[in-house]
Amino acid sequence: MGAVKYVKSLTFDPKTCVVLKDVKQLLRFIEEKLEQEDALDGYYAIVTSEYKESDERIIEIYRGLWKIEESFKITESDFETRPIYLSREEHIRSHFLTCFVALVIASVLAYRMKGKHSVSAIIESLEKCSCSHNQKNYYLFDYYDEILADIGQEFNIDFGRKCMSLGELKKTLGKVKKG
Repeated sequence: MGAVKYVKSLTFDPKTCVVLKDVKQLLRFIEEKLEQEDALDGYYAIVTSEYKESDERIIEIYRGLWKIEESFKITESDFETRPIYLSREEHIRSHFLTCFVALVIASVLAYRMKGKHSVSAIIESLEKCSCSHNQKNYYLFDYYDEILADIGQEFNIDFGRKCMSLGELKKTLGKVKKG
């Protein structure tokens, strides 16, 4: 509806906002209506059929729904679940299962770090974390940030090391699998 709802002496179609009569009369801005709506800026109204629940419980339920929506957003954007370029049903199921497991792992990491970093930020950091084969049996790690430092602290892994031998990598992976 836009600004038309703040104007008096104007006849318009509420669906299309098209003025219906020739406007020859003086128009007046309805400041009171704007002030009433401004008083509610920043507030959300929740309409629910759960009338037997307490206000606190309803807010808790809707926060849970927000987390579900965020999970869908993460799977669609960060894990690129769509569009799907697969045609066989088992491949499509495998694709979504892999994305779901990755989401669970990233969510557990975020939970273990007490929400300090968002799931999306964790995924982005882990995607950048990589190593290159430098020379025989040695690997060079070329990315490190605060998120990797926090993950390393949580799981006792030193992501800050720039160079590791294959034996050290295998030993670290073995510790992580046990832990």
